[in-house]
Amino acid sequence: MSDAPAETTATPSNGTLPRERNTGTLGLIGKVILLGAVLALAVYALPLLIEYELWMWLAVMIAATVGIFIIYSTKRFIPGKYLFPGTLLLSVFLVIPVVLTVGYSFTNFGDGSRGSKQETIDSIIVSSVQQTPDSKWYHMSVAVEDGDAAERGPYTLFLIAESDDSDTVMFGLDDSELAQWSGESPTIIDHTVTAVPGYQILTRAEINSNMARIQEVWIRIPGTEDASIKVQGFRAFEGRATMDYDSENDRFVRNDGTVYPLQLVGDSYCYSDPTDSSQCYQGRSWLQNVGLRNYTKLLTDSNIRGQFLGAFSWTLVFALGSVALTFIVGFFLALTLNDERIKGKKLWRSFLLLPYAVPGMISLLIWSGFFNPQTNPFGWSIDWLADPTLAKIAVFIAQLWMGFPYMFIVCTGALQSIPADVKEAASIDGSSGLSTTFRIILPLLLVSVAPLLVASFAFNFNNFNAIQLLTQGGPVLEGQFTRGGTDILISMIYKRAFGGSGADFGFAASLSVLLFILTGVLAAFQFRITKKLEDMA
Repeated sequence: MSDAPAETTATPSNGTLPRERNTGTLGLIGKVILLGAVLALAVYALPLLIEYELWMWLAVMIAATVGIFIIYSTKRFIPGKYLFPGTLLLSVFLVIPVVLTVGYSFTNFGDGSRGSKQETIDSIIVSSVQQTPDSKWYHMSVAVEDGDAAERGPYTLFLIAESDDSDTVMFGLDDSELAQWSGESPTIIDHTVTAVPGYQILTRAEINSNMARIQEVWIRIPGTEDASIKVQGFRAFEGRATMDYDSENDRFVRNDGTVYPLQLVGDSYCYSDPTDSSQCYQGRSWLQNVGLRNYTKLLTDSNIRGQFLGAFSWTLVFALGSVALTFIVGFFLALTLNDERIKGKKLWRSFLLLPYAVPGMISLLIWSGFFNPQTNPFGWSIDWLADPTLAKIAVFIAQLWMGFPYMFIVCTGALQSIPADVKEAASIDGSSGLSTTFRIILPLLLVSVAPLLVASFAFNFNNFNAIQLLTQGGPVLEGQFTRGGTDILISMIYKRAFGGSGADFGFAASLSVLLFILTGVLAAFQFRITKKLEDMA
């Protein structure tokens, strides 16, 4: 009795592996490449996030990296492989920005209050450094160790005294002492350092672009208490600080005895100017929590409250008017071209869709030129954008031009879906064409079109481009420097955050939170209307 032969797996004569084995190998290689890329990106970003103290983003990066390795390195979390990417992107681009905006709404974040208290103290001291009769002047070169750090630093100053014929190179980092350079020999031309191994010397254009940051560099003179290097143009000098920080009493004292106390100015604490206690010295404060002051300001300041309510009412009019005008014109054109007696309907419909084919940004800029008496091709002298009423009319005209093709498409599709029997039955009952249109056709059309109208209203409620590109929110209204004659809420918030009179991100964030709540209420209203229409259908 012979033994049964052992089961073997045949190998193809060409030496290739079975398809299943090939697929598994390719999948493993792809997984290794993915995880390796994620790890490399995390290792690259880790020191940068720590350097700039971006702790929240550091936590997000670590959590995302760990999650990716856990989910994609095993076969136990197959559903998570499909859910994780969308969840991560939703968190990074939606949830985290909302959380940050809410957080900033409780701060005084803005121009003059971006850094820490210690940075503000150092900045005041540096700015108070003045030249003395025996000040030494230097030829200055500004360098960075990383070529991409020209706009952010940290900066290193390489200095050669103008009175030194030996070209002795001194250097100093921010918040360090001045010392003699002992590294590899730098290149010196006309008593100025032009190249240093391991560093990139900034050009004059780069120095000019970043002068505000470079002037904040704090380099102490060894053996002194108040002497330091002060940058002035493309040179530097040894000067002495005229302001001294009294840490025990938390105040500044000038060398002539003038005291700059810490006190509440507006919504923030700062060192007040003794000549005007209602102002911060040099306009400098620091990032700090102000609680609900940004929200209470909207309720208690009649000027701000009036501007907000004015922008809110115009936003409603703008959104409702844009939807109503575009729908009426689009419905009328769709109804007209839906008549079987019209010849060349396809050609006419193609012409009507041309405004929709032009990018909105270009259309708005063109219309802005039309309404400008200096650039319009019609020769009219009416300055539409200088008058609040005319500017609003101009906005509606541009919105009508850009929006009616969309409504025309929607209404055309809805009309073609209505059975012809309905019209015939109405005609047999003796209903006129006008009566049939408004009592039968329009209600049936709204069943399918109304949700799109509600969505269009929600879109126009935050239609920033339509205002910013056409009128920039103008014209300026008397006594109102934040809101212009055509500013809707979102454009008014933009001006508050990035306005030329000074950025106020904290208060703009509080307005954004309120706008977020209003948009949520509109969304809930939209869902309710959509539900009712579904029941009708």
